[in-house]
Amino acid sequence: MPGAEPMWIDDEAGPLVRPYAMTGGRARPKNGFNVISLVLATGQAPPLELGLSPEHQHIVNLCQRPLALAEVAAHLRLPLGTVRVLLDDLLARGLVRVSEPRPPATLPDNQVFEALINGLRKL
Repeated sequence: MPGAEPMWIDDEAGPLVRPYAMTGGRARPKNGFNVISLVLATGQAPPLELGLSPEHQHIVNLCQRPLALAEVAAHLRLPLGTVRVLLDDLLARGLVRVSEPRPPATLPDNQVFEALINGLRKL
């Protein structure tokens, strides 16, 4: 069509939306979520009229069972930083819970595992 605006569409990628547009220009999350942090929705996704973007909706729908942050980013095909900012929004609204991984110091030491293995071998 002459005079029409060119569409920003890649046949494989679909319409292009830059990550900063999804986050309202925010590049840094308030929370420093770990890539293996588990994300779990607190309920069903509210309707779009409540100011959530389709990406927010998708995260809530995906996380009806616990998923690692890296998995969420992979499903959405978005950079981790963008997903972290979107999670900040959802966390502030109480729509998700994020569980951080245990620090190694709180895990049992190797002696406990060795004793367990030796006990199982004796069975």
